[in-house]
Amino acid sequence: MAAASAKFKVVVQKPSGGLTYDLGDSAYAIEREALDPIGAEIVEVPAKTEEEFIAAAKDADAVIARNRRITAAIIKGLRNCKVIGLGSVGADTNVPDVFIDEVADHTMAMFLAAHRRLRLMHQLTVDNKWTEGRPYFTNIPRLYGQTIGLISFGNVAKAVARRCHAFGLRVIAYDPFLAELEMTAVGVEPVTSLIELCQRADFLSMHAPLNSETRHMMSEREFRAMRKSAIFINNGRGPTVDEKALSEALRQGWIAGAALDVFEVEPVDPNNALLHMDNVLVSPHIASATARMAPETRRRLGREIATVLQGKWPRSAVNPGVLPKTSLIRWQPYPMGRGPNR
Repeated sequence: MAAASAKFKVVVQKPSGGLTYDLGDSAYAIEREALDPIGAEIVEVPAKTEEEFIAAAKDADAVIARNRRITAAIIKGLRNCKVIGLGSVGADTNVPDVFIDEVADHTMAMFLAAHRRLRLMHQLTVDNKWTEGRPYFTNIPRLYGQTIGLISFGNVAKAVARRCHAFGLRVIAYDPFLAELEMTAVGVEPVTSLIELCQRADFLSMHAPLNSETRHMMSEREFRAMRKSAIFINNGRGPTVDEKALSEALRQGWIAGAALDVFEVEPVDPNNALLHMDNVLVSPHIASATARMAPETRRRLGREIATVLQGKWPRSAVNPGVLPKTSLIRWQPYPMGRGPNR
């Protein structure tokens, strides 16, 4: 339980297997930078079941979404909760702008490696097949002048576009929820349909958020529309892609290759066909990972929760439409890009 002197109670599920990879200490020192000054205490709950967690968290002022999936049942059972904080891109208060450049860099690394067939070239070199490398590039054009298509044009896609321009790529994007001027202003051509994007792209990069509309938005129809020489990249959300359709596209030669950091189910099944294809490059959902990621996301998380507990709008809420209906005060100047969700 929270100490009697604590003004606010912030509940988090206690990790079952020791410290998680992104929590470098058990004292939550980074989160507490913002929480200690307002009298908020973090309480770890060793709940084995959802019911036990609800019982322990029902009087909490805030919940940190770590080590336990925060379900509708948990949210319904929270009697006093003002905010649910998540140190990544997700639900309620989150930190969507922390590792944009990292993910964009990884996207570039993945698709450049796939384009240059680095996985295969590495193996040929190791296997002493020195002269067999060049023939693979007989029909592979140079990167300059090719077209990359971006599915959705949020923060990561914009950062990818900036990098692609430096490589001489033509950049096109599909995002029906974004004004075309936001694309044309940064040298990106708006495309009116996903199918057109698939048809025109030499590289197709997924950046859509996951929701009911985007689940499996890349499926057989879309992969069949792509060029046989095209490479598909996904460093966004795994379930936006129908993996069975992607596997079939790669087996049947509808597309040339894929580079994936995310999968429909994670950790990925070792028997997943995508892990055993020569034309697929994979990484274990680490696109955002750098030395900066964990401390910065934890610091932002603490600040966001502290802001709400002090009666103010958070900087970034997934559901900003509810904020004017609450008793929270908007502190951010409207024209300065300081929130919400900026």
